[in-house]
Amino acid sequence: MKLGSVGYLFKQGLRNIWVNRIMSLASFCILMVSLLLIGFTVLFIININMFIGSVENKNEVIIFLEDDVTDTQIEQMGVKLKNMPNVSESVFYSKDEAFEDLKAQMTDAEFAFTYIEDSPLPDAYRIKVRNIDDMDGTLNEINRMEGIFSVKAPNDFVNILIGMKSFVSVLSAMVMTALVVVCLVIISNTMRASVDMRRREISIMRLVGATAAFIKIPFLAEGVAMGVLAGAAAIVITGAGYSEVAKMFGADISMWSPMGISGLIPLKDIFMPMTAGYILAGAAISAAGTVMSTSKYVKV
Repeated sequence: MKLGSVGYLFKQGLRNIWVNRIMSLASFCILMVSLLLIGFTVLFIININMFIGSVENKNEVIIFLEDDVTDTQIEQMGVKLKNMPNVSESVFYSKDEAFEDLKAQMTDAEFAFTYIEDSPLPDAYRIKVRNIDDMDGTLNEINRMEGIFSVKAPNDFVNILIGMKSFVSVLSAMVMTALVVVCLVIISNTMRASVDMRRREISIMRLVGATAAFIKIPFLAEGVAMGVLAGAAAIVITGAGYSEVAKMFGADISMWSPMGISGLIPLKDIFMPMTAGYILAGAAISAAGTVMSTSKYVKV
C-alpha cells in the first residue's frame, strides 16, 4: 500500500470521528474514564511506594563496640562499613556523645550523673542500609568484624516493611492487569458497536474489492485519535484532582513528619511521565481495542 493511500485512510478515520460524533463522544468518555481509573491507581501506587521508601530510609542499625577496642580498629571498621555496598550512611557515635545525649534526655535525674565521671556507655557506629531486603546479609558481614560487642537492628520493623513491599507489588500488578483487561474489553465493545453501525458502508467497500487493511486503517486511525484526545483530557483532570489532593494531604503533615514523609510526590516531578503515559496508554489501549473488534467483526 502506498504512503499516500495510508495518509488518505488516516484522514478518513479522523473524518469519521466527526461524522459519527455521537458514538465518538461515547467512546471518548468511556476511554477517558478508563484512563483516569488506571492513572489514579498508578499515582496511588507510586505514592505508597514513596511512603514505604521514606520509612525504609529511617531504619538504623547500631553497632556497639567492645570496651578494649583501639582507635586503629575503630578507624578500620569505619572504612569497612563505608565500603559495604548495602550501607548508605555510617557515623561513629562515641561513648562520650552517647553519655551527653543520655544526660540531655534525663534532665529530671541530673543529680545521679554528678557521681559518674566517665561514660559507662560503649562506643558505637550508627549505619543505614540501602536495601532492607539484604539486611540479613549485611548484618552477617558486620558480625564477622572484630571488636564488636553487639548489633542492634530493627528486625521486626524490617520484616513488616518487606511484607508491605511484597504485598503492594503483588496487589499493584493484579489491579493494573485487571484494569487494562477491563479497559480493552470496554473499548473493544464500543468499537464493535461503531463497526456495526457502519456495516453497510463496509459491505460496499468489500464489494468493490477493498482489502482488509483498507477497511481497518480508518478504524485504527479513529481509535488512536480518540485515545490521544482521551489521554489529553485525562491529563487535565488528573492534574487538577491530584493538586487538590496534594494540598489537602499537605495541610496537616505533622503525623507523617517523624517518618520523613513531607507529602505527596509533587506534580511537577511526575507531570512529564504522566503526560507521556496517558497519551501512549490511550493510543495503545484504543488501538488494541479497535484491532480486536475489527478483526472479529470485519469479515473480508
